[in-house]
Amino acid sequence: MNPTRVLLADDHALVRAGIRALINELEGVEVIAEAADGRDTLRLIEELQPDIVLLDIAMPGLSGLEVLSESAKRFPGVRAIILSVHEEGEYALEALAAGAAGYLPKSAASTELQEAIETVARGETYVSGEIARKTILQQAKETERDELLKRITPRQREILTLIAEGNPMRDIASALDISVKTVESHRAQIMERLDIHEVARLVRFAIHMGLVKVE
Repeated sequence: MNPTRVLLADDHALVRAGIRALINELEGVEVIAEAADGRDTLRLIEELQPDIVLLDIAMPGLSGLEVLSESAKRFPGVRAIILSVHEEGEYALEALAAGAAGYLPKSAASTELQEAIETVARGETYVSGEIARKTILQQAKETERDELLKRITPRQREILTLIAEGNPMRDIASALDISVKTVESHRAQIMERLDIHEVARLVRFAIHMGLVKVE
């Protein structure tokens, strides 16, 4: 049986050396090349057509996600596992949406690295246990956010954002080229549709929904 051919892409030489040492202990897996930046990674993917790319997110030239997106379009047979220091669910979701077949924290044990490579080599998707839990929670949060925001119109969402940013009614009306009375009418509808009847709670809702960022 042919070994699984792996391209290792990370801009830190010590990290690559450590991962290569782990892979060298795995049966049926071999590192065929290394890359230290995104553009070189894409070149090697095209040249070598590895089975799997172990890909860091933060690299010079092109980021790991940019490499991932381009590789998924041009070389769909090459599967990628993101290796990242980020263990939040939103990073895993972003990577999977860009075309990753796996997401693994750099803190993972060698046994989990082996499991990830074997899973992805079988054509399946692998997400590390704790990150998978966080990813599910993030998906649920985004679904809840989308459902709540569907209750108001795009114009009302715009007005809600401006209200949450602390803009007076008159300034909002001027910015949107509508009357103050129309702004107040929209605010009343927003409160009714969201069942939120205090401006302070509207502001907290907008922040929670990601419409406004708190510095």
